[in-house]
Amino acid sequence: MTPTQITYLVFGIVLILAIVFDLGLLSKKSAHLTTKQALKQTVFWVILGLGFGGFMWYEDGKQAALEYVSAYLMEWSLSIDNIFVFVLIFSFFKVKEPYIPRVLLVGVLMAIVFRVIFITLGVELVNRFHWILYIFGIFLVYTGFKMFTSNQEEEYDPRESKVYLFLKRFLPITMEDGQGKYVIKQHGKPVYTALFVVVVMLATTDIVFALDSIPAVMGIVDRKSEHASLVIYTSNVFAVLGLRSLFFLLRGAVSKFDFLQQGIAIVLVFIGLKMLGEELIGTVVDKPSQVIISLVVIVACIGGSILYSMHHKKKNAPPDLKD
Repeated sequence: MTPTQITYLVFGIVLILAIVFDLGLLSKKSAHLTTKQALKQTVFWVILGLGFGGFMWYEDGKQAALEYVSAYLMEWSLSIDNIFVFVLIFSFFKVKEPYIPRVLLVGVLMAIVFRVIFITLGVELVNRFHWILYIFGIFLVYTGFKMFTSNQEEEYDPRESKVYLFLKRFLPITMEDGQGKYVIKQHGKPVYTALFVVVVMLATTDIVFALDSIPAVMGIVDRKSEHASLVIYTSNVFAVLGLRSLFFLLRGAVSKFDFLQQGIAIVLVFIGLKMLGEELIGTVVDKPSQVIISLVVIVACIGGSILYSMHHKKKNAPPDLKD
């Protein structure tokens, strides 16, 4: 077996064990996850994710590992930005505390499936049509500028979501939670509950974020190397695996990350410009150096935006939640 095949095998084993042990055994239907428990689980996921990067360094080399860490940090920061939207969705549909872990569990599993599908399609399209990278680059630059200047808190309204409006139009919907069920009967006819709508909205929300994150990761990795797809798959999946515990950890401190989206926006613009000028940059800076520069930019922008958020608070920010 080649080093890349061995890494894929280890990744598959770790993924199955993680889903069975954490997402399966630890996600009881009505188990409430406290902030302290969420912190421990989040630390576990981060250590697991970065530890896999260490294994990749040993098995696939320094460049593959640095690409993985850069991509993982990018995806993880986008996951943090995801949390605020999740909080708004749960708040709008008034999801009761006992049902939140299970809804998040289903949402995470669906997100993993959709990520794998999107990554496979994206990699195949890039391999067949190299010019698509330039479209990705323009898209990332546009998204970054839009994200930097927009106010996510004011923009996102679950009741105006196209997914919610679509479901309301074509399916019989009730705002009741159905005592944890996704479909109930009213007057002898099946009706979809608020929990069903929430699961669908969580999954589609992650798809929207994937439209930014997957092209961004493609701009970080060396797509000509044999480990390119491996880095893209593993960084995405490890970031999504920790999303459930991250939600319970950060929903009590959403105002501590007010300016995170500005930090992410700068990174997206940087990667987009890097993709657009790939050929020119390649004549000046070699691939290993590009990876190190990307890692430094990601750490500086994400870390800087979080530190800035801790000392500056946006107006009209939602109050922090407490256990």
